[in-house]
Amino acid sequence: PQRFFERNFAAFSVKDPMRPEGLFTGYYEPEVEGSRVQAPGYPVPVYRKPDDLVALSEQQQQTTGMTYGRVVNGDIVPYHTRQEIEVGALSGRGLEILWLKDWSDAFFLQVQGSGRVRFPDDSLIRLEYAAKSGLPYTSIGSRLVARGVMSPQEMSMQVIRDWMNRHPEDARYLMWENQSFIFFRETAVGDLGPNGAQQVPLTPGRSLAVDRSLWMLGTPVWLDMSVPSADGRTMTEFRHLTIAQDTGSAIRGHVRGDVFWGAGEDAALIAGRMKSAGSMT
Repeated sequence: PQRFFERNFAAFSVKDPMRPEGLFTGYYEPEVEGSRVQAPGYPVPVYRKPDDLVALSEQQQQTTGMTYGRVVNGDIVPYHTRQEIEVGALSGRGLEILWLKDWSDAFFLQVQGSGRVRFPDDSLIRLEYAAKSGLPYTSIGSRLVARGVMSPQEMSMQVIRDWMNRHPEDARYLMWENQSFIFFRETAVGDLGPNGAQQVPLTPGRSLAVDRSLWMLGTPVWLDMSVPSADGRTMTEFRHLTIAQDTGSAIRGHVRGDVFWGAGEDAALIAGRMKSAGSMT
């Protein structure tokens, strides 16, 4: 592999004047408990892509400033917000794939872009990204920092979830501040991760989400940084070749990436704590 890249590629160090130190985070495939039918203890629907969600043409995007929307009386309008959907805007249309136990489970499933759902009979399915509403993504972690609930140094997915578990009513309103909403499709669980934006299965530790407005999917990217251990006690050197195979609403910038860590508790802990400076080649 080394000779192949030496012979066929030229290496360029990426410089970002807006963020010279770079920023690399992690994501993973969560596993949550669910039910095929709405039942006591399973109140939260997961939706497939609605028919009235339309991707806008380039000309429509320039005119409206939106990438997705819906048509009402011949006019293009924004799609329903997270709050509107969660209080019933899509109810009664047969779009439910399954139901989950908790609103925060559904929220973090959307943040990660995919996940596994385990049913009461212990069977397992995968939910993969199908579409997004097109409304702006808002980081709820940043909102908690701005309110003084936690410091930037403390912030991790685990800390956010702990706060949400202790403040369920406030958490519901906080999640509604992120108007963006993700729709899913059901697939089988394979040996690798879910399909990324490149439509190939993601490989733990080797698949990278990038800013798609700047980078072409399939680009080889060498990363040089440190990542947290699963227990959070140490930082480990990470110097590896990755492939740009995915993207995300929060991934913006030249030296900015999101490393896929796979499924399981260790993957969740590493991804949840990861906020590393580093370089891209």
